[in-house]
Amino acid sequence: MPLPPPSADRSHLHTRDVVYRGYHRTDGLWDVEAELRDTKTVPFIIPHEGEWAAGQPIHGLAIRLTVDDNMMVHAVEVAMDHVPHGPCPQAAAPMQRLIGSRLNRGWRRAIEQHLGGIAGCAHLRELLFNMATVAFQTAVQSLMLVDREHPPPHLGRCVTWDFEGPVVRQRYPKFYRIRPDKS
Repeated sequence: MPLPPPSADRSHLHTRDVVYRGYHRTDGLWDVEAELRDTKTVPFIIPHEGEWAAGQPIHGLAIRLTVDDNMMVHAVEVAMDHVPHGPCPQAAAPMQRLIGSRLNRGWRRAIEQHLGGIAGCAHLRELLFNMATVAFQTAVQSLMLVDREHPPPHLGRCVTWDFEGPVVRQRYPKFYRIRPDKS
């Protein structure tokens, strides 16, 4: 269902396109890729930095994480093809600090620990946050076969996957919890 029409006239000024992709590699590992592209609908100037035409990318960033079945990061690749400021590319090298981290609970904490504040790039961090979800969506069938003794990581993380809810009761009866009577 689409959003309702806006309540006032407006002018489109900025677009941020974000795309995530997941791949299974022939060596058994997984690649998760993220791309971010910012454009303006009108010419744009950053004093002392440059001028951009309408539709020209201000940001053009990409990340590839290579992970194993345990969601441990084995490799990080970064491309920063379009950036608005001279120092921006310096944020690529610190991304290697994520090697050895896991895309599971604590992933956001690991990102902030290794790349927070001035240690990294806010836009790259934004892309990284959602890469754990994409990795899970990519490898979900394989992950379900890896560990049948523990609940899948998505249980208890949203209303649909409530341990006490009907979807968990139907799909994962082993991990279903009966809701205590609240009367």
